[in-house]
Amino acid sequence: MEIRELGRQGLTVSALGLGCMGMSDFYGIRDEAESIATIHRALDLGVTLLDTADMYGPYTNEELVGKAVRDRRDSVVLATKFGIVRGEDPNARGVNGRPDYVRESCEGSLKRLGVETIDLYYQHRVDPNTPIEETVGTMAALVKEGKVRFLGLSEASAETIQRAHAVHPISALQTEYSLWSREPEEQLLARCRSLGIGFVAYSPLGRGLLTGAIRKVDDLVEGDQRRGFPRFQEENLQANLDLVKGVQEIAAEKNATAPQVALAWVLARGRDIVPIPGTKRRNYLEENLRAAELSLTAADLDRIEGLCPKGAAQGPRYPDRIMALINR
Repeated sequence: MEIRELGRQGLTVSALGLGCMGMSDFYGIRDEAESIATIHRALDLGVTLLDTADMYGPYTNEELVGKAVRDRRDSVVLATKFGIVRGEDPNARGVNGRPDYVRESCEGSLKRLGVETIDLYYQHRVDPNTPIEETVGTMAALVKEGKVRFLGLSEASAETIQRAHAVHPISALQTEYSLWSREPEEQLLARCRSLGIGFVAYSPLGRGLLTGAIRKVDDLVEGDQRRGFPRFQEENLQANLDLVKGVQEIAAEKNATAPQVALAWVLARGRDIVPIPGTKRRNYLEENLRAAELSLTAADLDRIEGLCPKGAAQGPRYPDRIMALINR
């Protein structure tokens, strides 16, 4: 597995990481035994970056990841996040970046993960009511205390990234990025590169749309949050699936799969980009990781660009209530 550098502070990770969210929340049926087996298989195949957050579950995903890596801590870069607050309403989202909350969240994550240090600690969403300087200042204190090694932000604006980086070096920005979601190309990638910040691409398979396995909303089980996402609604879904056909054609020519082509495309966007496709099954994990062996030529990339130009996906990537929390 190729190793890539995130930021200029010494953080190195596998070129492909593993998003663990769906093992515990949002995407339907859970299977802890298979999820842990998937994490172990990922580590065996050279994956070092595992991504979780306190709000996944909430809390249970950190516990699962901690259990899975208990005997393999030295081979793992553990990334987790704080800042999204969930209440009794499963659809409600709050954001908190206050210094006392940052500390409280870090202590909770350390306990659930069963570790003394978090390798990469992200602010999951920017709190508009707390200056980013205060939030990152507290995160920086956690670094000095040895509770955190490297700092990250998620779904932050270019201006916020600049302000945060002035307080303490930011090693990684995590934002959705795929053939379906190319908004980072407008400002974020350039700003990260100017500051020497790595980019972690979540949902690089378009929340499963780019796999071609989802043909209609009813393919998603009850309780899967994607059933309420705009890109999966009937008025948008068919148009989005039509875009997948071209990717599948390229994949067939290369004796590969559409997910492998989609991931290879993200990997080809720069060595400072690390996609973290999520899965809770070993067979999909192994399929995804083979994308690291797939080489796309300049002609391939031009062809993909023609099939899936920026803005081709129909519908926003989140419902309005969640879109309101990003790019702040």
